[in-house]
Amino acid sequence: MDYSLCIHEITKRFGTFVAVDRLSLNVRRGEVLGVLGPNGAGKTTTIRMVMGITMPDSGRLELLGASDPTKVKDRVGYLPEERGLYRKMTVEATLRYLGQLKGLSGATLSQRIDEGLERLGLQGWKTRKVEALSKGMSQKIQFLATLLHKPEFVILDEPFSGLDPLNRDLLEKLIIELRREGVTILFSTHQMETAEDLCDRIVLINKGRVLIEGSLADVKGRFATRTLILESVDDMRRAEHWPGVEQFEASGGVARLTLTERTDPQPLLSQAVSAFRLTRFELQRPNLQEIFVHLVGEDGTRDGPDAAPRSNLVRENAHA
Repeated sequence: MDYSLCIHEITKRFGTFVAVDRLSLNVRRGEVLGVLGPNGAGKTTTIRMVMGITMPDSGRLELLGASDPTKVKDRVGYLPEERGLYRKMTVEATLRYLGQLKGLSGATLSQRIDEGLERLGLQGWKTRKVEALSKGMSQKIQFLATLLHKPEFVILDEPFSGLDPLNRDLLEKLIIELRREGVTILFSTHQMETAEDLCDRIVLINKGRVLIEGSLADVKGRFATRTLILESVDDMRRAEHWPGVEQFEASGGVARLTLTERTDPQPLLSQAVSAFRLTRFELQRPNLQEIFVHLVGEDGTRDGPDAAPRSNLVRENAHA
């Protein structure tokens, strides 16, 4: 397997606080990996170690074949969570300065600036000072600066924070384009829907440790199917009182049955086929948000997947 990033049991402490606890993680070349977790989970600290901004207390990592991340920094693009631009400089001067730091110059740099601004809808702001930009515009400028040198590995720390839906959609499309070009992308986010839309794999961490990782299908497949979706021309309200139905919602000819932990959905599905004239039925896996809440807990205090569950979402093999 060809990996762009290999992390093996890295630990980082700040005094007595353990921010990252023996974390191991591999990122395949050309994939989009989403790192999910609550605030304070260790996501940003891990990213800073990958970038060589801070060093792990123990463990090892390798980025693009180098054990010292600073040796390959010109092949990496990094958009930090904490944004920062020079407010008194113009947009063009800012991008030119940041591009030069990555080894770009002359006509090549000018062309990439113009193409990038046009792609982001900011060509008319080229000669304006950064202080005149809105928060969303500033964020797009930093996103462009991250990509000017065409890095082969891109790290995005909460890239969609504070963006309106239109700008978020634009950046999502750019990330998809990068993936098509074979760029490896690691991004940290707490937005579960975005992760479901963009990621080839996800890693959920809490208190500096990996709770679960894998493809979306693999992660969802580890948890029991507890939702039955039925669509029919019939009145399905009597299904609310069937054994094993914990919660019942119906609207517009579509019923959503949430089942208790130990209920097998197959007999209920057979019962529904006999009782109603169904036009659609579906056994629905939990979404990432539901899995996130189950593993971490709504207040982010869960220690890990083996702690007592705060919801009755259970793993597929829990009662095997």
